Amino acid sequence: MTRIFVIVAGWGVFAFLTLPLLAILPLSFTSGDLLILPTPGWSLRWYADFFQSSRWLEATRNSFLVGFATALIATPLGAMAAVGLDRLGGRTRHMLTALLSLPLLAPVVIAALAIYLAFAAVGLTSSFAGLVLAHSVLAAPFALLSVAATLEGLDPSLMRAAASLGAPPWTAWRRVLIPVLWPGVASGGLLAFATSFDELVVALFVAGPNQLTLPRQMYGGLREFLSPTLCAAAALSSLLSVGLLGIATLLRRRAVPTTAEELA
Repeated sequence: MTRIFVIVAGWGVFAFLTLPLLAILPLSFTSGDLLILPTPGWSLRWYADFFQSSRWLEATRNSFLVGFATALIATPLGAMAAVGLDRLGGRTRHMLTALLSLPLLAPVVIAALAIYLAFAAVGLTSSFAGLVLAHSVLAAPFALLSVAATLEGLDPSLMRAAASLGAPPWTAWRRVLIPVLWPGVASGGLLAFATSFDELVVALFVAGPNQLTLPRQMYGGLREFLSPTLCAAAALSSLLSVGLLGIATLLRRRAVPTTAEELA
């Protein structure tokens, strides 16, 4: 009964969070000019408008560039932090993990304001570098937690076995630890990219007019003119996020050797 309740509750929460997003899909295929349901007809004109608009394409390109740069910075930082914290152990590890996870817990508006004040003092606002660094602050905890979850099932004797066989520390890292951790690192990188790609509030605070990202363009469309092109952009962005999360989940479920016997 407990298992059935957990399954039903989980699917209920999933439906509560995702079903409102389904309203976007029919609106993105409407043949009319207004966002009304039921739609007067079906058409791909708004997807064509999205891919023919230089403003929408530029915002999408910027989001991809910032997302890739963020993943390249946040993923190794989170992975190295996870490995270092795993070696600490005890209460210190839990305290430092909670401290490094604060960007996930703090309200995003407060985090955005703090980042803006810090970056304004050193001239990093209104620049792609500042936006990438700001997104890296928010994305690094995802990589940290993803790699930390992989390390939970790792047998500590793996590294000792490699050392006892004469492997130098870097060789043990490269031949033993990295192959074990790569699913967690890869899923953390995907989550970091998705976090940056969908982020809006920090971009509003830190980015300038020349750093227009897709969420900022969508936000501007809400304020200026409600066009069904906005729904087409939202549908494409949602599908990308769902795809990235699905790949990250599959990577984390990938079987990797976590004991000396499995590695042998």
